[in-house]
Amino acid sequence: MGARDSGVFVVVEGPEGAGKSTLARWLGVRLTAEGLPVVTVRQPGGTPVAEAARKVALRFPHEMSPAAELFLFLAARADLVFRVIRPALEAGQVVVADRFDLSTLAYQVAGAGLPADDVARAIRLATGGLVPDLTVVLDVPVDVGRARQRAARKVQDRIERQDDAFHRRVLDAYRRATGPGVVHIDATQSKKAVQDAAWREVMAVTALSTRGVS
Repeated sequence: MGARDSGVFVVVEGPEGAGKSTLARWLGVRLTAEGLPVVTVRQPGGTPVAEAARKVALRFPHEMSPAAELFLFLAARADLVFRVIRPALEAGQVVVADRFDLSTLAYQVAGAGLPADDVARAIRLATGGLVPDLTVVLDVPVDVGRARQRAARKVQDRIERQDDAFHRRVLDAYRRATGPGVVHIDATQSKKAVQDAAWREVMAVTALSTRGVS
C-alpha cells in the first residue's frame, strides 16, 4: 500500500458470468460483520459522473470505437478514485471493488485490440497509479458464464453481446494475469467454495487472521 493510505483495497475481477458482483457484495457484508469499515463500489459507476459514463458505455444503442469506450470507462474510474476510493483508503477503510484496471486490460486490450502500453499509461493517469492490495480473479469458461447469464435471464449490455471469440480473448487475458496481490479462484466450484477461498485471501491482506477471526 505504501504511503498512500492506511486502508486496504480489494478488487474482484473475471469474465462475464463469473459471479464477481455477487462475491464483491458478499465480501462487503462479511467484512462489515467482522467490524471493519467497508466501502463497496462497482466499475464503472459509483459517482454521478461515473454512472453517466456507465450508461453511455454499456447502453448506448449505436456502434462505438474501442478508444471511445476506453475513455468512457477511464473517465468513470478517475472520478470514482478521486471522490470515493482514495478518500476511503485514506480514512483507513476497506474498499471492495467490482472490477478495476485488470478489466480494462482484459476487455479493451485483449478483447478489443487497443495497444497495451498506451492503455497502461492512460490507466495510470486516470487512477494516479493506484494499485489494489488484492485482486481476486474468478475463472469460469465462456460457455459456463454465458449459460449462467441465460439462466438468470440477464439483459445483456453492449459488451456482453460481443461474440464468443471476443470473450475467449478476455478470458485468456484474465487467466494470464499475474503480479503482486493477484490470486485466481476456480469459479466453477460451489458458491460456498468460492466464498471460502476468497475469504482466506481477504483475511490475509486485512490481517483478520491475526485478530482471532476464523
